[in-house]
Amino acid sequence: MLYQIYEAQRSLMEPFADFAQAAAKVYSNPLSPMGQNPFSQRISATYDLVYRLGKDYEKPQFGINTVSIDDQEIAIHERVEINKPFCELRRFKRFSDDPATLTRLKVQPVVLIVAPLSGHYATLLRDTVRTMLADHKVYITDWKNARLVPLAEGDFHLDDYVNYIQEFIRHLQKQYGHCHVISVCQPTVPVLAAVSLMATRGEPLPKSMTMMGGPIDASKSPTAVNNLAINKSHDWFENNVIFRVPQNFPGAGRRVYPGFLQHTGFVAMNPDRHLKSHYDYFKDLIKGDNSSAESHRYFYDEYNAVLDMDADYYLETIKTVFQDFALVRGTWDVRNPDGDLERVRPQDIKGSALLTVEGELDDISGSGQTKAAHQLCKGIVPSKQQHLEVPGAGHYGIFSGRRWREIVFPQVRDFILANHTAAQRKPSATTKAVAKTKRKTTR
Repeated sequence: MLYQIYEAQRSLMEPFADFAQAAAKVYSNPLSPMGQNPFSQRISATYDLVYRLGKDYEKPQFGINTVSIDDQEIAIHERVEINKPFCELRRFKRFSDDPATLTRLKVQPVVLIVAPLSGHYATLLRDTVRTMLADHKVYITDWKNARLVPLAEGDFHLDDYVNYIQEFIRHLQKQYGHCHVISVCQPTVPVLAAVSLMATRGEPLPKSMTMMGGPIDASKSPTAVNNLAINKSHDWFENNVIFRVPQNFPGAGRRVYPGFLQHTGFVAMNPDRHLKSHYDYFKDLIKGDNSSAESHRYFYDEYNAVLDMDADYYLETIKTVFQDFALVRGTWDVRNPDGDLERVRPQDIKGSALLTVEGELDDISGSGQTKAAHQLCKGIVPSKQQHLEVPGAGHYGIFSGRRWREIVFPQVRDFILANHTAAQRKPSATTKAVAKTKRKTTR
C-alpha cells in the first residue's frame, strides 16, 4: 500500500506545486501589482522553494547537442542503437563537415559507458559523456524505469544485467572491431562478471576496462550503504522495501524497489547538507543570484529524478554483492541466455587492461572496494593495471565536475589511448603466420 499512498500524496500535492510556481512568477515580475510589494522577492523565493520541494521530477534529457573539438563545434545526434525491454543502448553520434576533423573522429576509440542502475537515470553521467565525446565514440546504457515496463516483458534479474552488457560489447566489437568499457559505481561488479565470462569462453574482450567508485569488494571500508545491506536480512528487504506498481502505470503489478524509497535513502545519508543547500538556494533567489540558483536547479533536477528497479534485480544485487560477496569469494554463478549456469572467474581475463578509480572522500563505495579488482584479475599483466585515487573527491566528483574533467578524465583518456594503440600495433595471429612464411621463403 505504501506505493499507492505515495502516489496519492504526489497527486494531491501537484496542484499546490503548480500554484506555487505560478505565484513565484507573479511575485518576481516587476510589472505585476504583486511585484511592487517590498517583500515580493522574499515571497517569490518562498513560493519557488515550495514548488521545487513539491513538484514531480521526470527523467531529464541528456541535452548534448554540440561539443567543442579542436576549437570546432561538432554536432551531436543522440539515438537508440539497441532497444531492450529494460535498457536502451544509446549512441551519441558526432557530425562534422570538415574532412580533416572527420578523419580524426573515425579513428578514435569506441567507449561503452555502463551507467548505474541504482535509483538515478543515466543522465547523471551527462558530464562524463560530454567530456568523453571530445576524444571517443561514445555509447551509454540508458536503463528504463521498471514501473514503465509491462509485466508481459518478464522479470529482470542480475543475470540479465550481465547478459545485456555482453550483448552490447559484442555489438560494438562486431561494428568497430574493438571497444573499451567504463563502468561507474554499481555496474563495476556486473561488468567485471560479463568480461570474465567472455574470457572464460575465449571470446574477444574489451581492450580496456575502467572501473570507477564501485563495490567490487564491499567488505572493505564499509559505508552506510554497505552496513544497511549487511545488517538486514534478505527477507527484511523483500518484506519492507518491495512493492507492486500501481494501476496507473504501464508496469502495473510489477514488483519493484520504488525510486522514491531510494531517494529518501540518498537524502537521509546527508540531511544537513541538503537542508543547507535548499536554504542557500532560498537566499540566492532573494539576492537575485541567478547563476547560483540555476546551478542548484540543475543539480536537483537530476538528483531528484529517480526510477524504480525490478525487485528480482535489486534483491539479487543486495545478496550477491553486499551479503554473500560472491564475486570476491569465487562463488558467483551467472545464468546465460541459454539457461546454463557459468562460474564467474576474473582470473581468466588476460587480454584487457584495467584502470580503477576511487575518490578519497567517497561515502558510497569505500576506500579499497574498487581497487580490489586488481587482486581478482590476476591474469592481467602488471604493466596493464593502474589505480587512481582522487584527492578531495567524493563519489560524484570522480565522474562529474571539475575534478573529473581536470584530474580523472585526462588519465582515463590516456589509459584508453595507450591500450588502444598498443593493441593496434600488436600483430594478429594471422599477421604473425604470414610474416613467418615470408621469412622462410626469403631464406
